[in-house]
Amino acid sequence: MTKRNTKAKQLILDSLKNTKSAVSQEILQKELGEEVDRATIYRVLNSFCDDGIVHKILSDDGKYYFAFCINCSGKQHKHNHFHFRCLECGKIECLPNEMDVKLPLGYKSVNFNGFISGYCANCS
Repeated sequence: MTKRNTKAKQLILDSLKNTKSAVSQEILQKELGEEVDRATIYRVLNSFCDDGIVHKILSDDGKYYFAFCINCSGKQHKHNHFHFRCLECGKIECLPNEMDVKLPLGYKSVNFNGFISGYCANCS
């Protein structure tokens, strides 16, 4: 079964591509207004995550944010990097440096969720 590209999917994808930071479902809802309902945004974001189009970030504020994937292929996410939330402007960014966390013998990493909060270059 192939997934079809709907208007809602395209609007959400365009929004994610055009932003320079990670966004929450709530932020997307405000941006898209009445064009796409909340449940559709939630479903599409999770579908994009499963398909390797976006990655999901759990912030220190307890919300999930979604960022457009740059170097991922298919369902293979490569996101061993920290995320940064500015306490002043609220912007959430993927920091560019990949991290190599050495785990004990026998352990296998599936997900990495490193998070830092502070003040971004514009707000500090």
